[in-house]
Amino acid sequence: MGSIPADEPTVEEDHDILVIGAGLSGINTTHVLRAQMPHRSVAILEKRPVLGGTWNLFRYPGVRSDSYMTAFGLSWYPWPKRHKVAPAAEILEYLGEAADKDGITPLIRFSHEVKAFEWKSDEQKWRLDVDADGVRKTFVANFIICAMGYYADDKALEAAIPGIDDFGGQVVHTQWWPDDLDYPNKRIVLIGSGATAVTLLPELVKEASHVTMLQRSPSYVVASGRQTLVDQLADSLLPKTWASVVTRWYATAIELVLSELVLAFPNVFRKLLMKGARAALPKRVDADVHFNPRYYPMEQRLCLTPSGEFFKALHEDNCEIVTDTIETVTKDGVQLTSGMKLDAGIIVTATGLYFQLFGGLKPVVDGEVLEIGSHYAWRGMLVDGLPNMAFIMGNATSSWTPGANLMAHLAVKLLKNMERKGAATVVPKIERRDGMPAHLSVDAKSNYFVQAADRMPKATGESPWYGRKNLAWDVWALLFGSMEDGLVYSGVKSKDI
Repeated sequence: MGSIPADEPTVEEDHDILVIGAGLSGINTTHVLRAQMPHRSVAILEKRPVLGGTWNLFRYPGVRSDSYMTAFGLSWYPWPKRHKVAPAAEILEYLGEAADKDGITPLIRFSHEVKAFEWKSDEQKWRLDVDADGVRKTFVANFIICAMGYYADDKALEAAIPGIDDFGGQVVHTQWWPDDLDYPNKRIVLIGSGATAVTLLPELVKEASHVTMLQRSPSYVVASGRQTLVDQLADSLLPKTWASVVTRWYATAIELVLSELVLAFPNVFRKLLMKGARAALPKRVDADVHFNPRYYPMEQRLCLTPSGEFFKALHEDNCEIVTDTIETVTKDGVQLTSGMKLDAGIIVTATGLYFQLFGGLKPVVDGEVLEIGSHYAWRGMLVDGLPNMAFIMGNATSSWTPGANLMAHLAVKLLKNMERKGAATVVPKIERRDGMPAHLSVDAKSNYFVQAADRMPKATGESPWYGRKNLAWDVWALLFGSMEDGLVYSGVKSKDI
């Protein structure tokens, strides 16, 4: 959508709580708010004409969940299918059904893109400038919860690819996959090594004449089934409701335990992952070259390949993997620094996401722009100096939803504490001191996080000024974390709140 015409009349709407974003996090957060605080009114602003977020945006072949739906799905609306790794179309259908059955869909204001928001202390309200399909609207709310994810949908991570403009074929980025891309029987160079490339490669190999996955540095790739043994037993032996509870708790717990074990014994798990890769790869692919990352496991997210489909693709005659750097792109391919030339008719770039919070908007507080990157994160959910605004994020190196769900419950706990105090405003405040640590609030080393340091709130590593760590921290914060430490409550609650 374009900018809001300046001469359009402003329509003002006053709401209690606004959730921004109708993806998985926004739908789940709205459910938690309505279930625990039914006396509070909630509306959702969604910039796109449909719900679903990530699962509606990405259209590349094979796009799917990269963790089991038993954990990635909604706790209050269990994943209904036996297979636990799902394609985007099924996830979209699932989210739509959940929103409909929970009564959330009527609360979503589709095609409502927030262009700016400003906190007014004299009103104890947020004022949002919204483009509603070209009509300018002003929304007013006491509290905002941003559930827009952590990446831009209109730009990707910049990757310097020398000579890319000289390429005579077609260049496609996975974030904007054209529906009419004619790739069957074409030679493709797929640039990237992360989850997107691992997902896309097996699909391209089915129809392309040849596919080369070109990576600058390797990732860890682990094969898994589309269902665990626990899933199979629970689905076979237990009623559906009980089975969903058992499998969800199992998936969440085993992921947390394994993550912490990997972080505690990185060398052991590096060897295990390398051993698994060697066993799954054809002999012509050297695991020590192509599957031996510079970082330890779990410092970046592990790439999941259900049924080992990624490794199976590398057994095909029309598929190869190359680890090298690009000297330049030519008219008909890619020239590597090693001297190797990769012929191509299509270049697909899967080079990473562009990190941003709050949809890339800069919050304004009483006329002053608040630069997120120079502020600190309170329990990974609030930003110091920013009143009455929470942001929902999951954990970067594990299933998104359990962490995002705990953040939604923590936001409700905060709102309830405001009610008990009769406060209309809550704002995190941190005491600045010389030499204060300024760690990134997302504890991961993926390139697109590291490059976003100037846009990401910081963390001291000590409670409550930490970022997104793991589920254990989230559970502790929800159950035992102070709702006073680092927070300043003020104001008299308005009668309509």
